[in-house]
Amino acid sequence: MAHMQRKTLTLPDETRVIPHGRTDIWNLGDFVVGRITFEPGWQWSKDVRPIAQTEWCEYHHLGLMVEGIIHYFTPDGLEMEVGPGMLYEILPGHDALVMGDAPAVMFDFAGMRTFALPAAARTERVLATLLCTDIVDSTATAERVGPAAWGTMLANLNAECSRQIDKFRGKVAANTGDGVIAMFDGAERAMRCGQAVSEAAGRLGFGLRVGVHTGEVEVIPDNVRGVAVHILSRITALAGPGEVLVSGTTHELVADSDLRFEDRGSHELKGVSGARQVWALVAQPPPE
Repeated sequence: MAHMQRKTLTLPDETRVIPHGRTDIWNLGDFVVGRITFEPGWQWSKDVRPIAQTEWCEYHHLGLMVEGIIHYFTPDGLEMEVGPGMLYEILPGHDALVMGDAPAVMFDFAGMRTFALPAAARTERVLATLLCTDIVDSTATAERVGPAAWGTMLANLNAECSRQIDKFRGKVAANTGDGVIAMFDGAERAMRCGQAVSEAAGRLGFGLRVGVHTGEVEVIPDNVRGVAVHILSRITALAGPGEVLVSGTTHELVADSDLRFEDRGSHELKGVSGARQVWALVAQPPPE
């Protein structure tokens, strides 16, 4: 069923007041939009770090600056100023400072779900099926095709991954640099998504490893953590280009489905106690 929704900027769903600033929040289905207003002199490390209880801002920000100027900087020396009319993307691990005598006003479309909430309110533990992708030989491929072509390839792959994850009703939980971690509330949909993503990556010229595992994770801003994530990472690393490997835990959850698997044996996974059974998903024909 088609779904449409609209909201007015004069009626936010929530307003969070922080020292020298405020954030107005609008919830649009799975998406959260924030309008942030920071007063002159506001700085993340001074005004938000005591709330967030992290050394640096750990949110991925993607937005539009409407008024004022903000100076962003990272622990490894990167710096950038964003002014009115500029679109921006800021990856996790940064500080920020309002410059000049005017307040800064911006719309943020990526990092607003739990921005400026206390640590206890920003985390939750959930049971989910996780999917992890990892590009095989990414450095060698980037060097072979050159920066411009590599950037285009990555953009196409990221767009296709997002499309497939959305199609199978998953959510991107983290960006790992050479891949993503996505969460699903159904094991079969996660596996079918893994196959679709792998096939799409092949058409785009990528060799993609895919791993799938089910377990309880702690959801934090722009990431997930826990033993299940470590198991997922180790299983993904066992996969070859174009393979979708599945943990024994997840394999058992789809025993009554029409999915087919090949037994890949029992493996000792680094940092995880006990041997784990691993299965390879056999390519399924597309639904008629």
